[in-house]
Amino acid sequence: MITGKRITQGLGKAAMEGAKGESTKTSKRKTSVTSKKEANVDHARIERAVREILIAVGEDPDREGLLETPARVARMYAEIFSGLHKDPSVHLKRVFTENYDEIVLVRDIEFHSMCEHHLLPFSGRAHVGYLPNGKVVGLSKLARVVDEVARRPQVQERMTETIANMVEQELGARGVAVLIESSHSCMSMRGIRKAGASCTTSAMRGIFRENLSSRAEILGLILNQKR
Repeated sequence: MITGKRITQGLGKAAMEGAKGESTKTSKRKTSVTSKKEANVDHARIERAVREILIAVGEDPDREGLLETPARVARMYAEIFSGLHKDPSVHLKRVFTENYDEIVLVRDIEFHSMCEHHLLPFSGRAHVGYLPNGKVVGLSKLARVVDEVARRPQVQERMTETIANMVEQELGARGVAVLIESSHSCMSMRGIRKAGASCTTSAMRGIFRENLSSRAEILGLILNQKR
């Protein structure tokens, strides 16, 4: 005869085992996702390189404060260079048919990128506008494009062009305007050391490049609202 107490204990044990099994599955799924994201990043190689750099500049990579630094840098590089292994244009594939023929502008998209010349960061804000040609895209998708394009070694000029080309090609827009304002660590903390200096780049496509009044209109929307 099975008592109520034994049944309860059995059910409790089964529940615990089930939860443990589910936890293990979840952990495996998380590990799988993480591994997939970082499959193209050789962490061990980065760690060895960082250790050599520390030795080369006269540091002791075995002292307490630096013991975990190579691993931290490897994880950081996997994160800030993750855009190398992604296609930002996928965010512009889902569009909506709309009879809207005026400017769409998303301003002040914060980003952080890495200058390829000295591997020092440059950060700022991107402004992305376009003139629809029968279809629009979710506003957050433009921010996602900026974020993923930013996560790679590059120069600001190329970043600006890349975003503009992508929006033009994927949306078939009548006009595209991208303006990026940023400050560069390679100018503020080394070399000329001019803190506070900023760089502005722009890329115009379609009507914003060909028509001066349209160009003035989009630049006015971007710049006048910032004053």
